[in-house]
Amino acid sequence: MSIEEQIRHRLDELFVPHVVRSLQHMNLLMDIAVTNHKAVITLASTALNEGSREWLKSKIEESVIGLPGLDGAELQYVEAKPAELNKISNVIAVMSGKGGVGKSLVSSLAAVALRRSGCEVGILDADITGPSIPKMFGITDRPGGSVSGILPVTSKSGIEMMSINLLLPNEDEAVIWRGPLIGKAITQFWEEVLWGNLDYLIVDLPPGTADAPLTVMQQLPVSGVVIVFTPQDLTAMIVKKAVKMCQQMNKRILGVVENMSYLYVPEIDKKIELFGKSHGEEMAKTAQAPLLGQIPIDPKLAKLCDSGNIERYDSEIMQQLGESLLKVLLLPGRSKHD
Repeated sequence: MSIEEQIRHRLDELFVPHVVRSLQHMNLLMDIAVTNHKAVITLASTALNEGSREWLKSKIEESVIGLPGLDGAELQYVEAKPAELNKISNVIAVMSGKGGVGKSLVSSLAAVALRRSGCEVGILDADITGPSIPKMFGITDRPGGSVSGILPVTSKSGIEMMSINLLLPNEDEAVIWRGPLIGKAITQFWEEVLWGNLDYLIVDLPPGTADAPLTVMQQLPVSGVVIVFTPQDLTAMIVKKAVKMCQQMNKRILGVVENMSYLYVPEIDKKIELFGKSHGEEMAKTAQAPLLGQIPIDPKLAKLCDSGNIERYDSEIMQQLGESLLKVLLLPGRSKHD
């Protein structure tokens, strides 16, 4: 193993303050050059405040001291914009034509499922006026960063996230903004947050087909869309609106998810369809995409969400959702329901 490789290996054990991810995962390690037994390590200073830069300097010097063939090390910083460093393989938008169907729940469950599969995952909460993602994950920490960029907050299981609620003085503060300001905030969360290397970025959209979803579809390189609905008859018309928007924006529909599909009563071993007969297969045909999952009304899940512990949820439904998502994501040409 060369000296450069040994240095890189040791640096991979150092975590960036606030996000608890390595320098390489955050794409801050720009270069390692060894000349005359001296190493020059170059990092991007993006989103690092002065305290973080000094801390990294001392830790890096400690890490490489004592390596055979190395007499000294020098750390230098270069400027870079977050958008220049971010490497996000897939952007998945979660949407619906109406509110209250569980988009944030599906976004969170999808992120947790993908994370459990070993993927690097982030959540961009684009529901600026009604953010709920931080609450479900029990996150109250404010994002770190500097004038050059914002560092996302990391959940207990390692999911990065950014939400307007993390920037407000109080979580119940109202965001009373018009469309252009909401669109600007979403764009900033995409361009000015240092996401680093991610396999999947889940974008939790607000209801409808207006400003915020339009901004995401136009400004972000959306790989595919997951449409969420509930069993009521009214849903069919609303889903068709979301489907038509995706088609007009030329965005691939990865699949549909039916939330509040049923209530399982273990004492009598029966599923009760509280909101009527399932429309899962019908909606899948409408969207010309697979039915990714049918999420039941689960008091245990509701309790975990309220307490900020959604990452503890475990069920067969959860596993199926993760497997279904990975299946369609790994088959980019697939679009028809089968």
